[in-house]
Amino acid sequence: MSRFFDATEISPGFKFDEEIIKHIKESTLVAIGSDAYSSRYWCQREILCAKQHQRPIIAVDCLQDFEDRVFPAGSNVPCVHVSPDTPISESDILRILIATILETIRHLHAQKSLEYYQSQNWIDNDCAIISRPPEIRQVIDLKKSGKQKICYPEPSLYSEEADWLSHFEVDAFTPLWNKAEDGALGCCRIGISISDNPVGNYSDCHLHADHLKRLSQDLARHLLARAGTVIYGGDLRKDGFTHFILDEAIALKTRLNTDSIHVENHLAWPLHVSDPEIVAWRAKYSGIVKTVEHDIPDDIAKGIDKSVFIAPSGTDNKYIWSRCLTRMREKSIELSHARICAGGELAGYHGKMSGVLEEIIISIEKNKPIFLLGAFGGVVAEVCKTILDKAIAEPITEHWQITNNGGYFELQEKAKQGSQNADYTKIKTVLEGISVDDLARSSGLSSDDYQRLIESPFVDECVHLVLKGLKALASASVSTKTEGHDE
Repeated sequence: MSRFFDATEISPGFKFDEEIIKHIKESTLVAIGSDAYSSRYWCQREILCAKQHQRPIIAVDCLQDFEDRVFPAGSNVPCVHVSPDTPISESDILRILIATILETIRHLHAQKSLEYYQSQNWIDNDCAIISRPPEIRQVIDLKKSGKQKICYPEPSLYSEEADWLSHFEVDAFTPLWNKAEDGALGCCRIGISISDNPVGNYSDCHLHADHLKRLSQDLARHLLARAGTVIYGGDLRKDGFTHFILDEAIALKTRLNTDSIHVENHLAWPLHVSDPEIVAWRAKYSGIVKTVEHDIPDDIAKGIDKSVFIAPSGTDNKYIWSRCLTRMREKSIELSHARICAGGELAGYHGKMSGVLEEIIISIEKNKPIFLLGAFGGVVAEVCKTILDKAIAEPITEHWQITNNGGYFELQEKAKQGSQNADYTKIKTVLEGISVDDLARSSGLSSDDYQRLIESPFVDECVHLVLKGLKALASASVSTKTEGHDE
């Protein structure tokens, strides 16, 4: 890395303006915004030059009082606030440098990614590629050069933020979203089987702790934006992915101006036993989330007070929990058209087996399309390994589960009395007997695409492939209904 600062880097005899512009074309611009910054000609000129040549920009806000007018071209970039006091502190210097390096990497990564997506035909060859969401001056320049389509990085802008583009008759979109996608999954009910798994040391598995959360959030955003219904089993009051689902559902409801609910939260007993917190939460989100409560199986309900919560402790209670969770999973999968699976704990669960594993097995048995994202670790990675190698992975064996889960042997013994135990012989037969071709055929993908879905650790690529398959399934469903109506 190097740096350019005009007061010290321009040699005598060189033209001031030419030297500044020449260096901006190959630099990241750090714009330190004092009270008078936006009123200075050369400050404005430098920003305009950086924007014209698509260079990374970091705005540093160090206003003392106020500025009369924020320079419009200085927006749409990351901003770091620092104290206006001098001398600047070492911690503020480091924050500015870190933000600058990160934005430079993000900018270059975005450009390279979009160029790659274009080479893979995700993006048309006549489409302009930009590293940040479009701006008015940029759109005008691109239109003058004959560009009518613009692709920018994820995430997509909300419609209200991008409505000005219609005045220029320009189509701006991301690799995973354009206006034609509205309502594309309106007939689809998609189950989400994604849960955290211990990723361990980054150097061992190359998975950041937030990787699954980002995958979950991006899937939720794109499924809901296409008017698909997201089916989730678990407590939606938690932070992270589940809270993000609610934010996206609220935005969708407002954008579509509809009373339709696109999020279903399936809860096994005793998770839905009412207490003041749950009652308040349901009242707040009643217009956004449909809660589906699943009761205790009849054969174990006798003698249980359904209004009292029980903890999953002790063999008897664990058995009740396992039966209730299995019932909820079977019912929610019956009500879905497809299921997306990633991660999943191999140990420490409350059912008769890992929840994601159970949902995979039930989905296969019910002939439901499943999308297995194997590169995100956890139980799905072991399932994919089993399918590819035609040999059961050790963590999906009863011996491994008993060894790594305290009290699991006792739970299995009790469950066997009613033939309700986890049948690992059956699991082995099911997983070893299914192929990538089978999975691809049922999910609307080619075998090559499904193989890539299993292997890819890249969120954008996985979301692209899942959406590709779901849209194919939705299209086939519409065609079948139309043919049946014609007949």
